[in-house]
Amino acid sequence: MRPLLLRLDHFGSFRDPVEVDFSDVDYFALTGPTGAGKSTIIDAICFALYGTVPRWGRENVIAHALAPSVAAGKVALLFESDGRRYGVVRALVRDGKGTVRTKEARIDELAAGVPLGEAWEAVVKPLAEGENVTAEVQRVTGLEYRFFTQCVVLPQGRFAEFLHAAPRERQDLLVQLLDADVYEAIRQRAVREEETARSAASLARDQLGKLSGATAELEEELTGRLAALRRLAETIDADLDLLRAREADILRATRERAAVAERQAALAAPRMPDGVATLSTARRAAAEAVASLLDEVAALEADEHAADEALAALGGRERPQAALAALDARDRLTAQAESARAQAGSAAESLGALRSALQEADRAVAEAERRRDRLRDAHAAADLASRLAPGDPCPVCLRPTDPGHAGGHPGSGAARAPGAAEIRAAEGALVTARKEAERARTAYAKGETSAGLYANQVTKLEAELAALPPAVDRAAVEGRLAAIAKAEAVAAEARSAARTARTRLRQAQTETERADRRAADAWRTLETARDGLLALGSHDDPPPPLTRDDLHRAWTDLLGWRDRAALAAAEALAERDEALAAATAGLSRERARLAERLREHQVPLPGEGTPEQLGAAVAGEVARVESRLERVKEARERAAELAGEVAEKEHAAKVAHELALRLRANAFERWLCAEALAVLVTTASGMLRELSDGQYELALSDRTEIEVIDHAEAGLRRSARTLSGGETFQAALALALALSDAVARGLDSIFLDEGFGTLDPATLDTVATTLERLAAGQERVVGVVTHVPALAERVPVRFEVSRDAKGSHVRKVGL
Repeated sequence: MRPLLLRLDHFGSFRDPVEVDFSDVDYFALTGPTGAGKSTIIDAICFALYGTVPRWGRENVIAHALAPSVAAGKVALLFESDGRRYGVVRALVRDGKGTVRTKEARIDELAAGVPLGEAWEAVVKPLAEGENVTAEVQRVTGLEYRFFTQCVVLPQGRFAEFLHAAPRERQDLLVQLLDADVYEAIRQRAVREEETARSAASLARDQLGKLSGATAELEEELTGRLAALRRLAETIDADLDLLRAREADILRATRERAAVAERQAALAAPRMPDGVATLSTARRAAAEAVASLLDEVAALEADEHAADEALAALGGRERPQAALAALDARDRLTAQAESARAQAGSAAESLGALRSALQEADRAVAEAERRRDRLRDAHAAADLASRLAPGDPCPVCLRPTDPGHAGGHPGSGAARAPGAAEIRAAEGALVTARKEAERARTAYAKGETSAGLYANQVTKLEAELAALPPAVDRAAVEGRLAAIAKAEAVAAEARSAARTARTRLRQAQTETERADRRAADAWRTLETARDGLLALGSHDDPPPPLTRDDLHRAWTDLLGWRDRAALAAAEALAERDEALAAATAGLSRERARLAERLREHQVPLPGEGTPEQLGAAVAGEVARVESRLERVKEARERAAELAGEVAEKEHAAKVAHELALRLRANAFERWLCAEALAVLVTTASGMLRELSDGQYELALSDRTEIEVIDHAEAGLRRSARTLSGGETFQAALALALALSDAVARGLDSIFLDEGFGTLDPATLDTVATTLERLAAGQERVVGVVTHVPALAERVPVRFEVSRDAKGSHVRKVGL
């Protein structure tokens, strides 16, 4: 991967849009004071490719890409890989909650050879968008994120520590640098693979156990039985044809017997209807009864007519009944009027007595009121006199009181004043008198009302009597009504007798019609029976002809012929039964013989045992045995497969177990680190020889110590711990480059972001010379991040990074 053009817009400390053009440089330095934003440019390259930066900690943490006051930002990188040009863009945005998220991410393949200013528009094809961009970057660069951060931004400082570390510490550092933790993951995977393989082997053994019955002996037995069944199937057709012939004989005999039985049943069907023998006598008796009843009905209807005429001559009941009702009403009203007059007179007499009682009660009330008033006045006068002093004017007569009379009015005398009890008694007597007067008044009012009602009733009854017709003779009226009643009884009796006679006539006529219908039905039944028997008779002995003059004789002749024919049919039926029994016995013998053959071959016998069922049973048994034999063969094949699978899974489990054991041992890590260290030192030795212009090489001692071979001192070997600062930088850089080549061969870019400020001038000169040789010796871009002017001045192209209140800025100086 070789960067060509980097664009930053509000990324990190760069607030204004910035372009960094790497297309025409192979060796450059990012210079500027600490905190100016030099490393941010390296971070932008890494973020554009992978969406994260090592300095931010965890992967996929992007909150540090935008300054707190920035709402959106963008990074775009134009780069080449394997001779193709690509453009990758990532845009960021801060949402309303302050969370930074990726708004856009895409990678496109661009046309090669197009000027950089127009390259972004020369899209050959889009490659990926969104979350798929990182995976596509790994594909086109061949570098995963962790290898990019290890090989592009070289950790040569870790290798400087690696050179001076003790063997145990060097092993731990080498495990980290080589990402040797992957072998622990391999060991854990081996443990899981062992468990999976053992589970699969156990499952296969269980399945194999279920197939233990599928043996070679069973297959051989089923093969022999199948061959025997096939021979039976080939030879059974003749036996089945014989059975079919026997069944055909039985069917034919059954049909013949059924025909004879049907003729016998048809002969037995005709039956003389009940009452045919007496039907002629019944018809004559019914006809005679009808003729007799006709005469009787005519005589009774004449009597009915004469009675009706006599009743009509007497007239109706209405006028006599009306006259009799008027007489009854006159008698009733006369009696009611007399009663009403008597009651009115009594009421008038009672009213005088009630009036006298009312007057006496009123007088008693007036007397009681006067007595009460006298008592009240006397009581009040006595009370007043008791409160007057002698000589005081009397409030009644206005005269002075008499001093000679103690406490009294001049005319008061010595009378006793009435008490309160006496006054209350007088008031009670007044109340009683008033109640008696009220009762007398009420009684008088009721008596007066009753007298008025009785007087009105008398007047009304007298008016009704006046409205009645004149009186007639009651005896004459009642005699006429009696004569009418007698005539009505005679007429009713005549009508009843005529009605009864007509009913008997209708019954006799109905019986005659019924007898005629029975005779007609019997003739029709006879004709139908003869027609049916006509088909059963022979040419020589047909049914007798019908004689219409005597129904009973005709039936007797026909049933006599039927009985003779039925006897002949019974004899024929017995012959058919014998033939059917013989055919059935023959079929049973053949079927039993065939069933014995089937049992010999263990063929299940069907229920009815028809030829078709027997043939199907043999064919079904052949198919069942074939199917079972096929299943046994398949089971044996499956058992062989399962046995192989058990062996394979057990072997895999054993291999995984051994691998887990080997990887669990501490010796494996030591062996791995020793082998990796040997390869790493050998590769780094060649690079160090180039970087030191042939002066130094690296080698491992017998105790796996890293030693330096100094060819300027006649190949002197000394420990790497004795190296100076510049020599340590050269050796550490060689080790870092060796690791980079081991992980990602053909890498086109290297960035060194390490501190050089603590180096002395001589060491710094060695470092600068080493970097110049690194840049000149291979076709790759070498970038150095430093704030040391002495080192930066020796780099042909510098990107000077500065920072002010508006953010970071970059300026290209050099070519």
